[in-house]
Amino acid sequence: MTDQRATEERAASGERAGAVIDDLAFETRSLTVPTGSLRLPRGVPLVLGLCIPLGLALALGAMYFTGAIGGTLLVDPGQFVLNGLPLATGVFDGASAVTIGLLVVATLALPGQRKDPLSASYSVWFATKWAAWAGLVWLLSAVATLLFTVANVLQVPFTSPTFRSQFAFVAFQLPIGQTWLVTIGAILVSLVILVTTKNVSWIATATVLALFALMPLALSGHASGSNEHVNAVNSLALHLIGVTVWMGGLIAVVLLRSKVGKHLPTVVARYSTLALWAFAFVAFSGVINASLRLGSPADLVTTPYGLLITAKSLILIGLGVAGFLHRRHVIPRLVREPTRTRAFVRLAVAEVVFMAVAMGLSVALSKSAPPVPQVAPGDTRSGLIGFPYPAPITLPRFLFGFHPDWAFLAVAAIMAALYLVGVAKLRRRGDAWSWGRTIPWLVGCFGVAFATSGGPSVYGAVNFSTHMIQHMVLMMYVPPLLVLGAPILLALRTLPKRHDNSRGAREWIMIITHSRYATVITKPAVAAVIFSGSLVAFYYTGWFEASLQTHPGHLIMEIHFLLSGYVFFFVLIGVDPGPKRPAYPLRIILLLATLAFHAFFGLAIMSGTDILAADWWHALGKTNYQQLLDDQHTGGAIAWGAGEFPTVLVALMVVRQWVRSEERIAKRYDRKAQNDDDAELRAYNEQLTAMASHEKRGPQE
Repeated sequence: MTDQRATEERAASGERAGAVIDDLAFETRSLTVPTGSLRLPRGVPLVLGLCIPLGLALALGAMYFTGAIGGTLLVDPGQFVLNGLPLATGVFDGASAVTIGLLVVATLALPGQRKDPLSASYSVWFATKWAAWAGLVWLLSAVATLLFTVANVLQVPFTSPTFRSQFAFVAFQLPIGQTWLVTIGAILVSLVILVTTKNVSWIATATVLALFALMPLALSGHASGSNEHVNAVNSLALHLIGVTVWMGGLIAVVLLRSKVGKHLPTVVARYSTLALWAFAFVAFSGVINASLRLGSPADLVTTPYGLLITAKSLILIGLGVAGFLHRRHVIPRLVREPTRTRAFVRLAVAEVVFMAVAMGLSVALSKSAPPVPQVAPGDTRSGLIGFPYPAPITLPRFLFGFHPDWAFLAVAAIMAALYLVGVAKLRRRGDAWSWGRTIPWLVGCFGVAFATSGGPSVYGAVNFSTHMIQHMVLMMYVPPLLVLGAPILLALRTLPKRHDNSRGAREWIMIITHSRYATVITKPAVAAVIFSGSLVAFYYTGWFEASLQTHPGHLIMEIHFLLSGYVFFFVLIGVDPGPKRPAYPLRIILLLATLAFHAFFGLAIMSGTDILAADWWHALGKTNYQQLLDDQHTGGAIAWGAGEFPTVLVALMVVRQWVRSEERIAKRYDRKAQNDDDAELRAYNEQLTAMASHEKRGPQE
């Protein structure tokens, strides 16, 4: 009996293994076309392999051209350090592009093949395997770049006792070392995820971490200490993201062409959309960076730094033309003849070569001094805030003051433009979309621009009271307007649905809004704690002063205020699909409790006697204790009073939604009663009659 059961179990196990093998074979056959037509043209592997050495050679040559290396130094760290730093940086840039490109294509472009949507398909698994190897090279090059950077900062060779004794101080105490440690940590976590899981959502998490690893690098080089450092850092971050996604994605598509088979035209078309956005990021950020580092257009042809920028610009234009040819001719041809890939491969490889040249020039530019000094002249206060110190505040200056934060202006413009495109798409197909949603969204986008580039931003780092206005606009006024715009609902109604088990923008929106994470943060208690508790965490810790002194702290502040406010008001008045919201009475209680906490917080600021971020105000030359305290008390009054107006409006909105919900429920009951002749009411009356009869019989019995 035992032998028979063991035989049956072995047979069942064999059947299950055979089914898995059959599924995999079916998936592979479904994506396979004649391999000869997908073979790379002769010489292409050699060309791709030479791209990184080519970029490194150009980086070194361009640095000699600009004088970044080769000159006479008072303290010489040695040629190994001087030449090794750009070499390590070049390998870092190339490996990051390949890793991120493979991950982005795997997350957004590759077709799904497995029946289980949580498990990576064969092509996605193959892409992540290569991304893991590229990520290992990326991690090692990041460590090497950190070592070379520390040696370069100390101006000593690796063999010097100073390097060994001061390495920990530079790496852990100075911003230039801390940024590299954050980058190395993000790469390491992303790499661990890639080698331990095949879950598609976790692969997407690794992609986000890999992109995040680029962000600290924007704080190094000219961007960190330059005049206009906010725009310099933000534009460099956009540039790094655009270049890595563009170049790395193209390499990924070329490498994976035989793994996607007949789906290659679809993958190329999806990558083309990503490349278009990346091109826009690179062009936009390049113009901003050039404007900050060149004194005049003449510097483009009269200075070595400007000549490198000119060369990069010409390459960018050429790559834009190549992208146009892809969209206009190559992709339609691939759709007609999926097996004819040689034209696509040749054009793509040529693009990769030019991108490698551009990346080499970028390395040289990051290590070379621009013609315009990157330190604010004259007033030291201007150097602290990163732009000319504003005149004393008046109401007109506050309302109409303007200093552009180009990244947030671009975000606000893109949000408004995409929303209007979605509304226009709905109306073209005959669907309605309320102006009561469109207008709040557009006003909210304007609020983002005003808070980050208008008077609240200009004076936000100059006075506590104006900083509090910026805080209130970002946290209390803009988020409810954006929530009322119902952007998730609009996106789900306009974005195309995929049918190959892959995840595009629509699918990722659905997954994120219904994820466990979204369920947790939209619980009333959690959303309220994040919204209100962050006030205490921000102002009564070092975060407030860090937001004034450092760009990362300031950026985190702006993003946190926007997102925490959005989540909180999403719970109260949101109409978008998402986790289940609390009952309307609980929403009213939650809103009133939050209003009370805001009032308590405002009173705490108004009654406080300690100056918050005193070192910052003293650095700006404001040393009068009483004036600082009075301004701080004014900020507390703003925190108390400014929150009442949006709270009242949100309360009215909650009551309005509550009334409408009750009306819909009543209408639904009326329709049901008409259809079943009041069956529910009659059943209820019969139940009452039976209960009455039972009570009458009770005493007699």
